[in-house]
Amino acid sequence: MSTDIDGVPPVPSTPVEPLRLLAEDADDLQIISAALQDAILRPVDIVWEKQARTLTIAFSRFCWECGGTRVMCAMQFGDVQGVKSRRLSRSPDASLELLALDFIPTETPGGKVILMFAGGGDLRVDVECLDAVVTDISERWPARIAPTHLDEVHLDNGDAA
Repeated sequence: MSTDIDGVPPVPSTPVEPLRLLAEDADDLQIISAALQDAILRPVDIVWEKQARTLTIAFSRFCWECGGTRVMCAMQFGDVQGVKSRRLSRSPDASLELLALDFIPTETPGGKVILMFAGGGDLRVDVECLDAVVTDISERWPARIAPTHLDEVHLDNGDAA
């Protein structure tokens, strides 16, 4: 769910360094998950190169760290053994909103990276070992809307909506 950009801090006047993150364990992946929360992509932005054992995904990332802007970024997983989707649209023009990433360990150092999307769909990436990188690949631009979450909306009695 989204709202107008009102209430989001103004875009900083000084340049912000492009985001570059590396994940080699579950804790690292949680940092990437926070940075990519509310990123938007299309199914055609997901590219699995089976022979190269890589999965690359391009996102329009909301820049939580500088507020009020978006940037194109790319995430790539190495040592990918398999990729499966569940309840994700395959229509090229569909819009997918990333909510979070999680790592479920299997036989050390391998595991399953789960990308969870709004609407209940997910993408599972089976990896021999966790090897993920994220980097911004464009200039930032003003966001038209800022993401909001239902747990941020409170009723008069203080209960979460």
